[in-house]
Amino acid sequence: MKKIMCRLFLVLALGSSASGDAASLVAVNSAATSRHLAGLLAADQTKLAELTLFFTRMPKGGDLHHHYAGAIYAEQYLAWVDQQGYCIDKGSYRIETDPAIAATERELAPAARHCLSARDVLADDFVYRELLQRWSSKDFGNHGATQPPPDRQFFETFGYFLSVADLHLHEGLLQLKQRALAENVSYIETIFELAPSIQDPAFENRIAQAGTDNKALNAALLAETTTLAQDEDFNREIGDYVARVEASSAGIDDADFTLRYQSYVLRLLSPSQVFSSLLAAFKAASQSPLIVGVNIVGAENQSVAMRDYSLHMKMFRFFKTQYPGVKVALHAGELALGMVPPEGLTFHIDEALAVGGADRIGHGMDLAHEPNAYTIMKTMRERDIPVEVNLTSNEFILGIKGQAHPVTLYRRYGVPFVLSTDDAGVSRNNLTNEYVLFASRYQPSYAEIKKLSYNGLRYAFLPAQEKKRLVKQLDERFVRFEREVAAFNKR
Repeated sequence: MKKIMCRLFLVLALGSSASGDAASLVAVNSAATSRHLAGLLAADQTKLAELTLFFTRMPKGGDLHHHYAGAIYAEQYLAWVDQQGYCIDKGSYRIETDPAIAATERELAPAARHCLSARDVLADDFVYRELLQRWSSKDFGNHGATQPPPDRQFFETFGYFLSVADLHLHEGLLQLKQRALAENVSYIETIFELAPSIQDPAFENRIAQAGTDNKALNAALLAETTTLAQDEDFNREIGDYVARVEASSAGIDDADFTLRYQSYVLRLLSPSQVFSSLLAAFKAASQSPLIVGVNIVGAENQSVAMRDYSLHMKMFRFFKTQYPGVKVALHAGELALGMVPPEGLTFHIDEALAVGGADRIGHGMDLAHEPNAYTIMKTMRERDIPVEVNLTSNEFILGIKGQAHPVTLYRRYGVPFVLSTDDAGVSRNNLTNEYVLFASRYQPSYAEIKKLSYNGLRYAFLPAQEKKRLVKQLDERFVRFEREVAAFNKR
């Protein structure tokens, strides 16, 4: 018995020692990786090529502000045009969706065609480059041609390819998955499909009559909810919507990658369309575990979006009480001085939090102009509400970068944030480059960078058990990454 106890003690001691050695080695590799990143950022000229290599290899927990339609590159949309039997109008560069027209054009000599196949477009380098410049932001910043304002350029791109965006959803999601895995991203939460809607002029009249009377407004919203609940066609559309999401997602998830979806509404539509679309989005999110949240999209500086912003936030508040378990991420404050009158910059983030009940804020760019900026940051810090920071699109659409970007305020006052891509296909960008921009502009420590990677999972709209699994996996991936960096830098 005494010998058995001695052997057991020896085994335990050796196991403890081995475990301690392994933990010590992990700490050594982490410290070496931290020194390596500090060295890349400490030079007189930041080593951008080495930073790109570093962040390409580095595990990134998740991309939480991600638009499916804007993430697909123009080249893929062009291929889908041919698959559908459509063609591209040579004058407008818009998609002609009548296959009969495309068939007729194919009978003509190439020089006589006014509606082009993808092959025709690729055969003419001028037309191809022009298409890429209209369907994305390619070359916008490095050539001198006459151009529209950048915000208009950005939002107008969607009008070119939306007619094919929803026709190959599964194929598109697979492509996004492969691209994510290639840059070591394990989770995407994509703003996926516009929820169904109905126009109801009578409801809009009741809203107008309610004015600022919240009691009357809530009564009108409740009455419309009851009416829509009895609309069999509308509810069938919601069921079809959920089925489409679930069918599109089949086979996407595996041990290395997870994809979830946000249903969204368009803030540029009429009040009745926005309200009914919100009802559909909340219902869909309550019916499927794949649909993890609701969002609202569209240019905030557009006239309808500005006029109805406060009304939209009250609609969100109404549905948050009806569906308290549904998470909400809100595009709020994607505005810059000069885009709207100064008073238009003073309330979007505040109302998204205090009225709309946002669980995450998308962009949050007009922070410094909001009178309640300190209260906003205090609220977000104490309630652990992150802001989704999209450096590339913020620079392109709003012209804001560097020390003018409010991420400097969020960092200083302890507001949690995540780095994300927004519309990587339109911006011709990826999550790696968002980390490169952040590191090169703001010289963070490795500890902050690593925290940002984990934030991509911490603030995901996922069940706790699923987060735990993904975080554990991220732990293991960081151990391998830091071992690789440490070994390479010993050479």
